[in-house]
Amino acid sequence: MRLFKTMILTGGVLALGFVPAMANATESGASLYLLGSGGPGAAVMPPVEGVFFDKTIYVYDGDASARRQFPLNGNIVAGLDATIIASFDTILAVPSTDFLGGTLAVGMTLPLGAPIVDVDAVLTGPGGGSVGTDRHDSALTVGDPVGVVMMGWHGEKWHVQLSSMINIPLGHYREDQLANLSLHRFAVDGSVAVSWHDPASGWDISAKGGYTLNGDNDYTGYDSGDEVHVEAAVEKALSPKFSLGAQAYYLKQVTDDRGGALGPFKGEAVAVGATAAYNVVMAGTPATFRGRVMQELDATNRPKGTSFWLDFSIPLTMNIPGQ
Repeated sequence: MRLFKTMILTGGVLALGFVPAMANATESGASLYLLGSGGPGAAVMPPVEGVFFDKTIYVYDGDASARRQFPLNGNIVAGLDATIIASFDTILAVPSTDFLGGTLAVGMTLPLGAPIVDVDAVLTGPGGGSVGTDRHDSALTVGDPVGVVMMGWHGEKWHVQLSSMINIPLGHYREDQLANLSLHRFAVDGSVAVSWHDPASGWDISAKGGYTLNGDNDYTGYDSGDEVHVEAAVEKALSPKFSLGAQAYYLKQVTDDRGGALGPFKGEAVAVGATAAYNVVMAGTPATFRGRVMQELDATNRPKGTSFWLDFSIPLTMNIPGQ
């Protein structure tokens, strides 16, 4: 039962970390794949059919020097300071644990948040003219829905997962404004994850890598470049309820941005962080809380900052064999 709970929580929770956020290069410093989501147990899938719910509370705080210019929703700005407080709700359905010899999962994530943006200067506005200095913008807004498909296979300790997600530009996009949660473009990410998960010793070693194809924003005419992301994590279960680990990520933009005034604007970032999870039983149902903090050590053509996470996940229904 202890292993069953661990696999439910690891596969059903950590596989749900696919949400858009203002954290990377490309237009507005935003990317579909949320760096840091490929943590411990990244490849572990739920062992039973069912429906799982995950809520992620995400806070990001980053800034960039006034000497750097950034494209931001049709504006060119300098001296960027950005904070995002957001909630990402995900429903993940597992219709089969024997599809092509593995586990199939499909889901949808919907972001709701409050981006807060301050800039020292708006150098160029959407119409092309100079706007002014010291501008502040904030909003409570809904981001784009994100569809997720995953396939996973496992042995006694090894787990492999293939995943894909698509950003659907149906969220609330605030035209010409600084603060947005919506990417307002189609984007597709494909990733592969591998985990060595040993319940007997309590160790989990995981790695994940992927490629993000970015489309263009049909309002601003900005075509964001493609990105490669790589993550790794190590975690140790210190008790049946509590585990502690470390993780890191690296991102590099591999194709140029097009349609902007700043040229290729390729981004790059590296970060390290810590994570901890606490497993509980609520009304007879296994659930988990997971916290993370990620600190960016270096960044190019993007804000540099810190992200804080709190995940809560619980199965809504489970088809347990023999019941």
